[in-house]
Parts: sequence; C-alpha cells; structure tokens
Amino acid sequence: MLKLLILHIISLYLRKVIQLSINLKSGKMNKQELIVAIAADSGLTKADSKKALDAFISATSKSLKKGDRVALVGFGSFSVSKRAARKGRNPQTGKEIKIAAKKVVKFKPGAELSKNVK
Repeated sequence: MLKLLILHIISLYLRKVIQLSINLKSGKMNKQELIVAIAADSGLTKADSKKALDAFISATSKSLKKGDRVALVGFGSFSVSKRAARKGRNPQTGKEIKIAAKKVVKFKPGAELSKNVK
C-alpha cells in the first residue's frame, strides 16, 4: 500500500516536471499540454481531463453563441461584441475594400488572474 502511494506521488511529480519542461521549451501551451496540466493538478486521468476541458469549451461556446456572458470569478469573463462594418485596404493592391460587420469574442481577465500574471 505504501509503495503504491509513493509511486502515485512520484508519477504526479514527474507529470509536473514534464509539463514544466514542455512549457519552457515552447513558450506556449496547446490543448494537449493543458490536458496534461489539468490531470496533474486535479488527480484526474488524462481522458477525464480531456472530457472536462471539452465540456467547458462546448458549454462556453454555446453560451456565447446565444449572446450570453460567461463569467468565472477570479479568472475572467468571456463576452460577445459586435464589430461594425468598415472600410479597409488590400495590402497587395492598395484598393479600398469593404469589411463586413461581425461578432467577436472578447476576454476580460479577472483581478486574481491579473495579479497572478504580474
């Protein structure tokens, strides 16, 4: 029993070390690296972490598509904003073009996230 506990603790530590080395090499985190980090921090399996992340992305996308705001206290909030139609220039030809109006997703970081990043 003690051996299993020690092996579990070592595996969690190694996951964290691997995750940190991946992040230091690339300077950015992709979806797979985020899944590994969630698994290491929460004790969930990678498969369960992937399901949780996919569920979060799906629920957030559905809410934003309806026009709702998604707020996670301390982390930040996602919202949809309307961008008006405007004129622009084709950089290759210099010709003036019309850019259609569209909706864009905005993210505003929360106080706790901003504090942790500084």
